[in-house]
Amino acid sequence: MSNTLRPYLACVRNTLTAALCIQNFPCQQVERHNKPEVEYKTSEELLLNAVLICRTENEKCYIEPSINSTRISIKVKQSDELEEILARKFTSFLEQRADAFRVLRRKPVEGYDISFLVTNTHCDEMYKHKIVDFVVDFMEQIDKEISELKLTVNSRARAVATEFLGAFV
Repeated sequence: MSNTLRPYLACVRNTLTAALCIQNFPCQQVERHNKPEVEYKTSEELLLNAVLICRTENEKCYIEPSINSTRISIKVKQSDELEEILARKFTSFLEQRADAFRVLRRKPVEGYDISFLVTNTHCDEMYKHKIVDFVVDFMEQIDKEISELKLTVNSRARAVATEFLGAFV
């Protein structure tokens, strides 16, 4: 992990640890329903202050806590057009398999690449520190994965161009 990424991820880790202090809170409008307040926003008093953590303008994490759920939205670093395409394809690949991740949302929040929704049932079924570790590790690994994909695409393009242009020499 690079030295510039470490403080950013540490800040995200500490904020997530504080934001995941959520509890069971049934819906106030419909009896016997338990809906994530951060998604439905039925009562302003149940929403907590959202936190935006920016590493750069193109790489940020937005954490929206409420009384019974927390939504984590991540914008992945995209410095050029190739990284934008790779990030979009990679995140759509993951979103199609959102059921396997359990906390991953199928549609990200507007302006972000990928979003997670952690409810009180997730915190009851899983360890809170493991959820935090998963999100932080995901943020670290997605940067590495997109960089590796970019290197692979560039090396394949170089090989194809050499083969193609070799026919003209």
